[in-house]
Amino acid sequence: MAELAELRIVLIQARSTEDIVLQEQECFLERCRIHSHQLRPVSVLRDKIDEQLLGEIDALMIGGAGEYSATQEYGWMPALLELVRAALDRGVPTFGSCWGHQVIARALGGRVVHDSELAELGCHPVTLTEAGRADPLFGSFSDRFLVNMGHHDRVVALPPDAVELAYSDTQRFQAFRIGGAPMYGTQFHSELDARRERERLFRYREHYPEIAAEATFQAVLDNLAETSEVDHLLHDFLLRFVLESYT
Repeated sequence: MAELAELRIVLIQARSTEDIVLQEQECFLERCRIHSHQLRPVSVLRDKIDEQLLGEIDALMIGGAGEYSATQEYGWMPALLELVRAALDRGVPTFGSCWGHQVIARALGGRVVHDSELAELGCHPVTLTEAGRADPLFGSFSDRFLVNMGHHDRVVALPPDAVELAYSDTQRFQAFRIGGAPMYGTQFHSELDARRERERLFRYREHYPEIAAEATFQAVLDNLAETSEVDHLLHDFLLRFVLESYT
């Protein structure tokens, strides 16, 4: 049986500033509970995106993108969408967080829209669907639990065969799984705890006019709380869909 310390993971990033590039890598390392040498960061802005990235790895993860929208066309977007489809075809365990969740949905036939009026920022509750309560990854969660968010885009239609696992008070599709495949997406940031969410809010405040007012921004900060159940979600994903597959 393979050990957690032996896993090799590719993290797809769409970040243009070095401080957040590094912060995002640190967040995934923390939540996956792995070492830095196990994580191979790949930037859509600088690196080649193709199926060769899937060779000799144990899992693929796709992070967030403060400056980039999953609804837009960039020179690297077709290759990224094809990479997601190839990962599904090959059965590579794949997890998308926020922008990654939206990219997976779009790649497999879902629909993503830009909707600033329903932007979600800070810490909010989400609720499991019946499928979520029966899911091997989310089934041990409380029916309603806290998550960290930061997005303007959202999934409004899931891909064929995708299963909705969680929703918020204002939006559906906060989490989904692609059929019985080891492929998940969460609209919330599964890699962020309260401290890391606070860092992101300060860094991307200028991108969210909803929190331009000092009082509003402070209210979001004051509402941050520990998201203890989500803190182990990425680690559980690796245990369930990578390590157990070796047995």
